[in-house]
Amino acid sequence: MYPFGTPTVKPAQGFDPVKDAHDLRKAMKGFGTDEDALINIICRRSNEQRQEIQRQYKTHFGKDLIEDIKSETSGNFEKLLVGLLRPIVDFYCAELNDAMAGIGTDEEVLIEILCTLSNMEIYTIKNQYLRLYGAHLESELKSETSGNFKRLLISLCTAARDESGRVDPNAAKDDARELLKAGELRVGTDESMFNMILCQRNYQQLKLIFQEYENMTGHSLEKAIKKEFSGDIMEGLIAIFRCVTNKADYFASRLHKSMAGIGTNDTQLIRVIITRSEIDMVDIKVAFERLYGKTLKSWIKGDTSGHYKHALYALVGEQRSS
Repeated sequence: MYPFGTPTVKPAQGFDPVKDAHDLRKAMKGFGTDEDALINIICRRSNEQRQEIQRQYKTHFGKDLIEDIKSETSGNFEKLLVGLLRPIVDFYCAELNDAMAGIGTDEEVLIEILCTLSNMEIYTIKNQYLRLYGAHLESELKSETSGNFKRLLISLCTAARDESGRVDPNAAKDDARELLKAGELRVGTDESMFNMILCQRNYQQLKLIFQEYENMTGHSLEKAIKKEFSGDIMEGLIAIFRCVTNKADYFASRLHKSMAGIGTNDTQLIRVIITRSEIDMVDIKVAFERLYGKTLKSWIKGDTSGHYKHALYALVGEQRSS
């Protein structure tokens, strides 16, 4: 049923959006808020079901569920619940928009979203971005980034990757040779060749290309990218390499990074958990433990607290511990 991974959040069985809407209203009426009720409903329904609950909520009470949640909760707990209630494509658009708003650009967010989604997903996001913000995602990217990194994002934004899944071993050898000639075998780097191959070939074909590259050189293409590139373009190419090689590992590393060191990047933690919980969060948890020797739950426990922590537990399919 889940060809690309195992989710932690699945559509609730025996789903009753009217009952859920009434229960949410009850949880927020009068003095105090029943946060556990909010978690049990919002974090244990699929995005599609949450949209239905919001329609029923508005129909029955003439109020906007997101507005009510905003007035009853705060901080990261609020941010998480509001993110969950947005249609997933709107959530992605808001994350991209936030990454480019104000002074400076959060390139990591652009990389994480554009380097990991399918053509159809990128296409849907582009259309919705225009509707929501009255601007073309591509022109926003152009004005916020520069150089090779800009070209990489524009290529990804075109959503023109081959998705046939067809593999051609001879073409893979040729591409591996081209990458070698464009990078390690010359003085300076021909970025456009890396851009073209990594943005156009399908994932199965890229796996073959990476294998051929390693056969020819004795080391991974990732190592070559680190040697030949730096900065955002390097991060972008490595993200594509890792997504092709093992997507769960890539997202596990994003979660690890959001909590490693001093302070937590909650925006990043929330984004990865919201966007992957219905796709492959079970696989990401397995990868996390394999890569870092500790469970994702133990990291969440160490870095978050209160209702926010319990909501994250629910989303990653973990039981509350006292």
